[in-house]
Amino acid sequence: MLGLGEMEERAYRLLVRAGEAEVEDLAGELEITVTEAAATLAAMQAAGIARETAGGRFAPVAPEVALGPKLVREQETIDWARQAVEQLAEEYRASLRRRDAHRLIEVLPSRAALREQVRHLQDSAREEVICFCRVGHVVMPSEDNGEELEALGRGVGYRVVYERALLEQPGMMANVAYGIKLGERARAARVLPVRMMIVDRAVAVLPLVQHAGGMTEPTAALVHGSSLLEALIALFEGQWERATPIGSLEGGQVTEHACPLDADELYLLSLLVAGVPDKSIASQLGLSLRTVQRRVYHLMELAGAQTRMQLAWHAARERWL
Repeated sequence: MLGLGEMEERAYRLLVRAGEAEVEDLAGELEITVTEAAATLAAMQAAGIARETAGGRFAPVAPEVALGPKLVREQETIDWARQAVEQLAEEYRASLRRRDAHRLIEVLPSRAALREQVRHLQDSAREEVICFCRVGHVVMPSEDNGEELEALGRGVGYRVVYERALLEQPGMMANVAYGIKLGERARAARVLPVRMMIVDRAVAVLPLVQHAGGMTEPTAALVHGSSLLEALIALFEGQWERATPIGSLEGGQVTEHACPLDADELYLLSLLVAGVPDKSIASQLGLSLRTVQRRVYHLMELAGAQTRMQLAWHAARERWL
């Protein structure tokens, strides 16, 4: 990789170990003639890895000086070549998909295959993952999705719309709150049309059939770049705009208007606006129903509201959520 011949490499290693050497000494160690040793040293000087010292002796140039820049240039060349190969591979796959519609959609025939794709897609995500989470998991419960936590940790953005009934299930509120704390942006909708995950706007995975007749395995589709994928992205964005935000400060961005509520109060308010019943909130947060109702009344007092509808209107007007 560095452009050194076998004899030059051996000679350089000898100089590194010895510190300095004469041509005759080098020839003896390498078992070559003095003329060949002199030619080798001349080539090494030209390559910048050896230098002549006083008394006609030769010393090595420090490896980090002699070889470091060459390694950097080689690495840059390799990186450029890798990017070129990836670009060509993507163009090749795109060409295949245009000529063969079957390559636009891959069928995942089992729960194991679907789980593996969900894991792989999140592990390979670079920018953003967007999801619809419906009640009744197909592959795994949300709290078992360790890949999301790892992706959030390396800076991948997550936007998730949760079905309201899912938020009422045991443990879900705490799980969602933890995800929001790590950077997930979450919203709630009364009902979602499909369970779906889209990664980097390049590929989507969604179950096609959960249970049909005597079938016990879910069937899913892996949708690559196409008009169908663009339609799925548009579906998500439409639902996202209509859904109710969960949590206080989405993505850690401070709102323009000062908010008098602390994090716990904002979380409670977002659940109320999302339509989660008081009883479900109480059981999920480990509070009594009376405590939840007292805290809701406190929010109404802060907003100067007589009803919960007025509280929601005030929260929207003041941009508390």
